[in-house]
Amino acid sequence: MPDKTVSSPRPTRKLRWLIPALLLLAWLIVGGITGPFAGKLASVASNDNSSFLPASAESTQVQNLLADFQDTDEIPGIVIAERSSGITPGDLEFLRTTTSDLAGTPGFGPAVSPPIPSQDGQAAQVFVPIQSAGEPADTVEILRDKLANAPDGLTVAVTGPAGQVADLGEAFAGIDGLLLLVAGAVVILILIVVYRSPILPFVVVISAVFALGLASGLVYFLTKQGVLDLNGQSQGILFILVFGAATDYALLLVSRYREELIATEDKYAALRQAWRATIEPVAASAGTVIAGVLCLLLSDLNSNKSLGPVAAIGIVASFLASMTFLPAALALLGRSAFWPLRPKYAPETSADSGATHRLWKRIADTVASKPRAIWAGTLIVLLIGAAFAPTFKADGIASTDFFMGSVESVEGAEIQAKHFDAGSGTPTYVIADQAAGTAVLEAVRATDGVANAELITEGDAPKVVDGKVAITATLTDNAESLAAQETVTDIRSAVDSVPNADALVGGTTAIDLDTRETSIHDRNLIIPIVLIVVFLVLVALLRSILAPAILLATTVLSFATTLGVAALLFNGPFGFPGADPVVPLFAFVFLVALGIDYNIFLMTRVREEALRHGTRIGMIRGLTATGGVITSAGVVLAATFAALAVIPLLFLAQVAFLVAFGVLIDTLIVRTLLVPALTLDIGRKIWWPSALTMKQDPDAAREPVLDKA
Repeated sequence: MPDKTVSSPRPTRKLRWLIPALLLLAWLIVGGITGPFAGKLASVASNDNSSFLPASAESTQVQNLLADFQDTDEIPGIVIAERSSGITPGDLEFLRTTTSDLAGTPGFGPAVSPPIPSQDGQAAQVFVPIQSAGEPADTVEILRDKLANAPDGLTVAVTGPAGQVADLGEAFAGIDGLLLLVAGAVVILILIVVYRSPILPFVVVISAVFALGLASGLVYFLTKQGVLDLNGQSQGILFILVFGAATDYALLLVSRYREELIATEDKYAALRQAWRATIEPVAASAGTVIAGVLCLLLSDLNSNKSLGPVAAIGIVASFLASMTFLPAALALLGRSAFWPLRPKYAPETSADSGATHRLWKRIADTVASKPRAIWAGTLIVLLIGAAFAPTFKADGIASTDFFMGSVESVEGAEIQAKHFDAGSGTPTYVIADQAAGTAVLEAVRATDGVANAELITEGDAPKVVDGKVAITATLTDNAESLAAQETVTDIRSAVDSVPNADALVGGTTAIDLDTRETSIHDRNLIIPIVLIVVFLVLVALLRSILAPAILLATTVLSFATTLGVAALLFNGPFGFPGADPVVPLFAFVFLVALGIDYNIFLMTRVREEALRHGTRIGMIRGLTATGGVITSAGVVLAATFAALAVIPLLFLAQVAFLVAFGVLIDTLIVRTLLVPALTLDIGRKIWWPSALTMKQDPDAAREPVLDKA
């Protein structure tokens, strides 16, 4: 930052408050229009796995063909009842009358099955078709309410795909209220500690709220128009990402504004200087995150593909609010924004030299005194954690493991598995050419894990549509389990060996299987592309090749360390059953895109200082000036992502831990120790091949730090 020698401000011109006031008014109008849409996103979100798959997926093709064989607008709801002493005639009558009364009513299919007792006599089940159009979760709740008055001693639960949809809807219901409340409270608390002011935290949070309103309005409109496919997990990540990013950008601007207020008496001039110095790193940070998340557009899984533009919209909104609303508010508030610790005009005080950042000046001096020892020691610690990354289990989980804690659909599935073929009521479907129908049927029946299989008939003969027949297969394992998915894999292998069958296998289990396999494909494709895109952005920003390569390598190392630590905790004390393949993909995209932010904030300041003072002094001054604000930003972002854990879904809890822990590693270890130490040890060659590589360190002899080790 240039030393300020001007002792008097520019004459205050009248009406300089007018533009900030108009900006605030504009944001109030935008917030009033778009703000309510944050609470309406759930109404346009879909959490049905079948809508996540591309049209080319085998299970999607079967889903489309089934429309000619049966009413595919219905999803199965399974009422399961259990009495350990034995199901009574009264229990069966209760199940029959309660469910049959709902048949044909809004949301329900035209007919339900009679109660089917188990062979051991301790349970019974009823298949209730739920219409997928409209709000199937609400229909399931009607069914559950009707069954709430069960006879004493009879345990009743609604499970199956319809029950799971209802429980997912219930889990995501906390996004609009609880998640925002927790995230907002955490951010305000941290900012009060950081700023020691009761005013600034609320100004920053209001900026984030306006950003969220703008993003929500845009996402709602695009989803309503069919441009985006929104789901609950994307909605939750959008909320957290906007809060975290908007707060990070605000911290950087506010910190620089405080520095400028110390060196410049006029608040408007100070804000202009702060905005000009902040806009480039914030724009670079936002651009990096946008470029990273848009790589998800290459995904074959619609839910992943949709998250890319949803997250990008959130970052754009965060950038706009932080660079327009927040400066306008700061312009009007001036030094009063920092009350009661207003920064005093003291041009003789150089903020970046350490006079106002004593802790970070000591840290910078320590790193500069022994850079090689520090980066080597830090590297060893990170590599130890990264060594456990291969033990991270991300090959998929059963649908019933999606939930944290106990939910009715999972409890019902467990009861069903005890007394029936666990796949009953949720069949697997096979579509094949009519001529090979019998051979395909025999191949399906001969597959291990298949309880029974039958052709769909019309009258006494197999139903034939366009030369195709359909087979329903009941699996012995729960249709939502990994074991059932393995059975579907075996069925596909078996029917593929039937000559001229042209057989396709689908159904709920096949949808889960295809989703899992597509997620693995996306992970292996997108991660390398994200690395290339982020590297190119860094090259353009830093005008260097070596520095971006080092920054990216350190960020990838922190991700590997995060994955290794998570593997130890997930497989051990947390007791998680595994992770969906998309968990490490999302964690990687956000950690690389967001983790590189802190290196961008640091290295753009270092480059600014290095142009005047050389690389060694530039790093010391850059780390001193940005250490506090970047650490605060990292803590805020980690805390906001950790808030995702309040949604009782395993996927979000795992992403919350990975991103929060990874961000802390990036901001506290990588950016504080590893990157500065490497830069100091490499010296000006870090900027290769730019002209800065040749620049000497003119101020090195005057810098009060120890010699390098």
